[in-house]
Amino acid sequence: PPRPVASPRAAGGGGAGASRPAGRVDRRARMTEAPKAPWAPFPLVELCILLGIVLIVWGFFDAGRRGALLGCGFVLVSLSGLELALREHLSGFRSHSVLLGAVCALVVVTPLFLLTGLPQVVLLVVGVAILAGVALGLRRVFARRSGGLGFRA
Repeated sequence: PPRPVASPRAAGGGGAGASRPAGRVDRRARMTEAPKAPWAPFPLVELCILLGIVLIVWGFFDAGRRGALLGCGFVLVSLSGLELALREHLSGFRSHSVLLGAVCALVVVTPLFLLTGLPQVVLLVVGVAILAGVALGLRRVFARRSGGLGFRA
C-alpha cells in the first residue's frame, strides 16, 4: 500500500506525477511517469539497443570479425541500458541502486585487476565495498527524488 509522503511530484507540481492525489506516493511506477530523455521523442536508446542486438547476431555468424562485432554489440547494449537505468534512478521513477553500484565497482576493479598484481580476494573485497557504499548512497538519492520511497516497482 502507498504511504503518505510529501513530495514535489505528488503535490501537483506539474509533470507526469501530477495525476496522483496530493500527499501520496505510489510504490508502483507507472509508465506515464517515466522520465523523458533529453532527445525525446527520438528513440535513441531503443535504436542503440536494436543496433547492438544486430551487431551481436551478426557477430555470431561472421567468424572473421566475431570479436569486434560481439564486443561492439555488447558495449552498445550495455551503455544504452546503463543510461536508461541512470535516468530512471535519478528521476525517482525506479530504483537501480545495486546495478549502478555494481557498474561503479566494475569500473574500479577492472583496471586494478589488469594493471596490478593484487590478489583476487583483495579485489573482491574492494569491489564489494564499492558496490555497498555506492548502492547505499544511491538509495538515499532515490529516496529524496521519489518522495521518501526506498524503491519502486
